[in-house]
Amino acid sequence: MSLATSRKDFPILTKHDLVYLDTAASSLTPQSVIDKMTEYYTDYPVNVHRGVYKLSYRATETYTKARENIARFINADFEETIFTRGASSALNLVALVYGRETLKPGDEIIVSELEHHSHVLPWQQVAKKTGATLIYVPLNKDGRITIENFKSVLTNQTKVVALTYISNVMGYITPLETIIRLAHEKGAIVSVDAAQAAPHMQIDVKKLDCDFLAFSGHKMFGPTGIGILYGKRALLDQMEPLEYGGDMNDNVDKFKGDWKDSPYKFETGTPPIAEAIGLSEAINYLETFGFDAIITHEHTLKTTAVKALESIDGVTVYNPSAETGIINFNLDGVHPHDVVSFFDEDHIALRAGHHCAQLLIKWLNVPATLRATFYIYNTEDDVKTFIDSVKRARAFFTDIGF
Repeated sequence: MSLATSRKDFPILTKHDLVYLDTAASSLTPQSVIDKMTEYYTDYPVNVHRGVYKLSYRATETYTKARENIARFINADFEETIFTRGASSALNLVALVYGRETLKPGDEIIVSELEHHSHVLPWQQVAKKTGATLIYVPLNKDGRITIENFKSVLTNQTKVVALTYISNVMGYITPLETIIRLAHEKGAIVSVDAAQAAPHMQIDVKKLDCDFLAFSGHKMFGPTGIGILYGKRALLDQMEPLEYGGDMNDNVDKFKGDWKDSPYKFETGTPPIAEAIGLSEAINYLETFGFDAIITHEHTLKTTAVKALESIDGVTVYNPSAETGIINFNLDGVHPHDVVSFFDEDHIALRAGHHCAQLLIKWLNVPATLRATFYIYNTEDDVKTFIDSVKRARAFFTDIGF
């Protein structure tokens, strides 16, 4: 499928005059994903695993095939692919189960100021409970994680490394393959936040050799309310469940319960059936384009936009060298919340704030930033509209003395 024709696949873009530049927060949903979820709700809207009637068999089979497809997408095994409520839920599971069960005083957890709150706050809590110490990788002058800076904080006491694959604010790709190899040489495990990576680049968890990896459905054409946790089988087998209830147990006595094997022991209650089916279809849709074409398209649009932004006096771009379609910028001296209304008037949707990454915003020494994200459904016309809106906002605030 051609990227040039992809816009017609998204109902919101056919119904509204919209320049959507907020994909880093949540992508738009194509009709094929909506149709697949509607099919579940209209043709076989029943629970999985428990029923012995035909509709339940169909639901269970479709749900199981969805997990198989998602596992294939990241080159994981079926048993290593856990459905969660989102990437945040998945990252919390790693910290609150693996971290609490294994860490002790004197152990070190390496994180970074690039992390989304979902990959910092859980480890802060684990450090408080276990006596382990949080260690931050120093960022270089551009705000990147480098191999040398990672080496500077890696020690024999490092037990966990929790890093983003692609920063949700700066759009930088972390050199994870080398970092993971170095961490493993010290006996540490590596947890990867891949929420921004999964929509934009091929992930092979076996090649990457990460120990845990999380991503969410709603950033890659899928529905909200579902995420994936990948974990190496040997580690998952050692871990206790985080939640307890129906369908995750083998046997329950009055004072003891026995758990099923992974992935089921981590998935209590009625699972996100429609959401799993929708995410699987989203992956099918994503793969029709190919990641090379996606990266090339969004990088071309981003590069054009950055060049135009840098030609406007009073605009600062914080990540001009980002490999992905994310632009993090500000109008000098103007709070982003004051600027964003101009974009809304021009039917442009983008983000203003700290982007659930306050550590990075503080590192940049600003109260907040504007973030525009280009993806497959964006066009050169979108870039032009965006730049014209920036110029209009800059002229207005200049005229009133900002």
